[in-house]
Amino acid sequence: MSKELISGWGRNPIIEAQLATPTQPEQIDISSINGIPRGMGRSYGDSALADQIISMQQIDSFISFNEKSGELHCAGGTTLDEILKVFVPKGWFLSVTPGTKFVSLGGAIASDVHGKNHHKVGSFCDHLSSIKLLLASGEAVSCSPTQKSDLFHATCGGMGLTGIIISATIKLIPIKSTVINQQTLKAANLKEVFELFEANYHSTYSVAWIDCLASGKNLGRSLLYLGEHDENSSFEMQSGREKSIPFDMPTTLLNRFTIQAFNTLYYRKVCDRVSRQQVHYEPYFYPLDSLQHWNRLYGRHGFLQYQFVIPKRAGLEGMTQILKRISASKKGSFLAVLKELGRQNSNLLSFPMEGYTLALDFKWESDLLQLLNELDQIVLEYGGHIYLTKDARMSEATFKESYPRWEQFMEIRHKYGATEHFNSLQSKRLGL
Repeated sequence: MSKELISGWGRNPIIEAQLATPTQPEQIDISSINGIPRGMGRSYGDSALADQIISMQQIDSFISFNEKSGELHCAGGTTLDEILKVFVPKGWFLSVTPGTKFVSLGGAIASDVHGKNHHKVGSFCDHLSSIKLLLASGEAVSCSPTQKSDLFHATCGGMGLTGIIISATIKLIPIKSTVINQQTLKAANLKEVFELFEANYHSTYSVAWIDCLASGKNLGRSLLYLGEHDENSSFEMQSGREKSIPFDMPTTLLNRFTIQAFNTLYYRKVCDRVSRQQVHYEPYFYPLDSLQHWNRLYGRHGFLQYQFVIPKRAGLEGMTQILKRISASKKGSFLAVLKELGRQNSNLLSFPMEGYTLALDFKWESDLLQLLNELDQIVLEYGGHIYLTKDARMSEATFKESYPRWEQFMEIRHKYGATEHFNSLQSKRLGL
């Protein structure tokens, strides 16, 4: 192991940790570990931080692929980017994808990530056939919805706290081109975008950018992006040159004036109430992946992404209260993403529930935590909860009140001896 300074994607906190970099599962010595496995480091807070970290980046290989069923078996460190590069030209796509392709398979499972089609097909682990997991005992076992199902449902969304994901089998879906037929709908306020989500529930993909600083009659004004795979275009991979943020931007660059100006311009760039265009799948699903090190935009102190979900029955009322509080605070976010989610699954700590989720980026400031604590209370009041993959500061009390299956999760952790070997800064903070 080597000692390195490591952080999540939000770049706060930064810790010194012992980092192990095995190239094959046999090199992992569980007996000497009390820490957490880590993929590409794209979780935002401290869920992949610990005194000891096992990097899975070099355990990345394709093991088998069934061309009839679309089942792909690959190592836990394999990234979604690697999967897309190989299988999209062959006519296959991910059943579910988050907003970045630069995450590992193991990380996607540990977070049970969701995408723009959750309302239709659920989350990533709903399309997972099996997992090969390295337990605290050093034994490698397979689990699935029918085999060691308790371990499976604790591992999916379990933030790496049950063991190390050595490999997994996922189901890909067939596509006929790399083109997305995109429809953009302009909403004047929050009520209108909610109505548009419901009216377009049949759409395979849907996601909205929302102006979180707008107020009054414009509160929650949005651009809703619908998408469908085109069936008549070709398979062309994106070939544009990636750009990069070369250094930390000044912390004063992002303030309520610059964010408000950006949000106004972004909203007004779409003139028509309804517009249609064809786009490559990469800018539709991964708009920020073409800008390397975009987290440097927030300056050397980093940022915090705050993502929550509110049940559908209280969605409009609860989201209205939260947007009013954010607008009043003047701590806006130019990256504010609203999605409709479908039914909750059987995974014990998975984030999605039927309702609406909003993700916002805030640069770290001295009084930010006070605002987020207030938002936590509104989320709790309306029966929602915070996304663990984005969390860096939630209290133990808030977590345990909003994730009622945490005790069942802990029983499984104890059953498989995971509490002695798999722990993160987040798990200790949340009482897991």
